[in-house]
This record gives sequence, C-alpha cells and structure tokens, in this order.
Amino acid sequence: MAPGSHVSKDLIAGKYSFIGSECMIGPKVKLGNYVMFAPRVAVVGADHIFNKSGRPIIFSGRPEMPLTIIEDDAWVGYGSILMAGIRIGRGAIVAAGAVVTKDVPAYEIHGGVPAKKIGIRFQTIEDCQFHDKMLALPPKRGLYCSNT
Repeated sequence: MAPGSHVSKDLIAGKYSFIGSECMIGPKVKLGNYVMFAPRVAVVGADHIFNKSGRPIIFSGRPEMPLTIIEDDAWVGYGSILMAGIRIGRGAIVAAGAVVTKDVPAYEIHGGVPAKKIGIRFQTIEDCQFHDKMLALPPKRGLYCSNT
C-alpha cells in the first residue's frame, strides 16, 4: 500500500494487489489477485441512514455495510469513486475519475459520471477465455514490462 492511504482494518486483498497513494477504502472490501488501485481511489457510501423523518442524518444511525468486491486483475483509475456494495468484474477497467454506482461486468471498461460501458478489454471471446485460464492458475509474481 502506498503512503497516505486510509484503509479499513478488515480489507481482504489478494496476492499482488496494489493500492495507490491517498486512497480511501471503507469497510467490507475484498480485492482479488492482481488488482490495481491508482492514487485517490475511494470506496465509500451506504453508511448513513437518511430517510428517518424528524431526525437529522447525523443522529439516524448507520446500516450494516454491504460487501464490495473487486475481482482478479481489475484496474481502477485515478480518482475513481466506487460506491460500497458494487462488484467490479474480473479483468474490468474503471476509467480515471469515474463514479461507479452499479456493477461492472468482467472485461468491460467503464467510465464517466455515473460510470457506463465505454469499451471492452479484449476483442475476442478466445482472448477472454485465454486470460481466464491464466487467472485460474495459482497467483505468481511477474515482471513489470515497458513499451521499449
């Protein structure tokens, strides 16, 4: 985990996952293997009761937090906000600055406010299946690659 992040003590993180600097990760979050959070990603929300008439929100209590799941090999871009209780699918990408209010299916790319599908990661079902087979293997360390 990079410096300056605030992460709930109950975070479950898979092997080779990375949390960038200045992230805010609330309770009940589970990261798969190889997950990457860029700086300033936040997992927030669903933590205030606001619909009690005649009572200020600050005195209305807090509900049980829903589980937030980020599956294997997902990449969450800089400054994204993930609302508590959503699921980011295997191999999915969340674009920088997105606000994710609904689940993101496997291998899709979502961006915007609120986030919606803007692309796909792989062009063929065979590529998805090949990647799934790799992710099904025991996690292992790899080499960071450059474009040169």
